[in-house]
Amino acid sequence: MHLDDVRAIRYGDVLFEGERWPNCIHVIEHPEGRVLVDTGMIDSTPELDDEWSVRFDADLIPRDVLCVINTHLHFDHCGGNRLFPGVPIHVQRAERAAAQAPDYLEEWVEFTGATYVEHDGEAEILPGVRVLPTPGHSPGHQSVLVDTDDGLVVVAGDVGYTWGQFDRSPSGQALTALRPCRIWLAHQAEPRDLP
Repeated sequence: MHLDDVRAIRYGDVLFEGERWPNCIHVIEHPEGRVLVDTGMIDSTPELDDEWSVRFDADLIPRDVLCVINTHLHFDHCGGNRLFPGVPIHVQRAERAAAQAPDYLEEWVEFTGATYVEHDGEAEILPGVRVLPTPGHSPGHQSVLVDTDDGLVVVAGDVGYTWGQFDRSPSGQALTALRPCRIWLAHQAEPRDLP
């Protein structure tokens, strides 16, 4: 795999504190098949529209995937999980246990055909693709580490909404200590490339 085999898809945005922030999901083009990191949203609720002024295009979410990895189970990261009945969805056990109202839309987490693979800590999903717990934003938040020929790529989800938040968080500092060459966040349209 190469650096560009891990890419963002900006499928929408949310209004946060008066600013439009991108919502990105990520694709890993693995030799064994496409991996989708987070599934975005395929619909909304009046409450979400009122609070977040959500805009999205569900047609941008790839459907031909080998598996899904959820960084966590908040609405803008797992709202499209229902598109993947029978497809393995990797999540930390602590996150799935915490996925209850009012902080989670339970019906977007648990659905007919849901095939969750729960992990307790670091786990290899495919050769060169592993998950690492990065709690803070949610109890079972995890980041995805991808070994490429160009170096380590991290899909950090919501370890921080901004690079400043990422840099100040203990999980962000731990990920940076791994010396990745590229880091992606869910609400930043461009990655951070590191020397």
